Amino acid sequence: MCREMRREPAWVSAIRLALLEGCVDVDSVIEEANLIPGRERTVRDVLSTMAERDLLEPVGDDAYVPGPVLLDSDRFDLDFDRASDGGAHRWKSTG
Repeated sequence: MCREMRREPAWVSAIRLALLEGCVDVDSVIEEANLIPGRERTVRDVLSTMAERDLLEPVGDDAYVPGPVLLDSDRFDLDFDRASDGGAHRWKSTG
């Protein structure tokens, strides 16, 4: 994560959304990763590459669900109770 900008890589956000929400699209990744406007093409490329590698599976126009690689990763027994509420980029201000 880029701590100065409070942004994280699009692929990290895509995996988080796919596993926690069950579906991911360009807009949701941009919001989750706290990306600046105009990054739609980059995120679209990231999601299509993830689909080519079977991490995601396309289900419509720029919409994806977890693919076989994520589903078979044996990560569903993890404890998500401590996962951030609404994304890592929504940090609470201490000041």
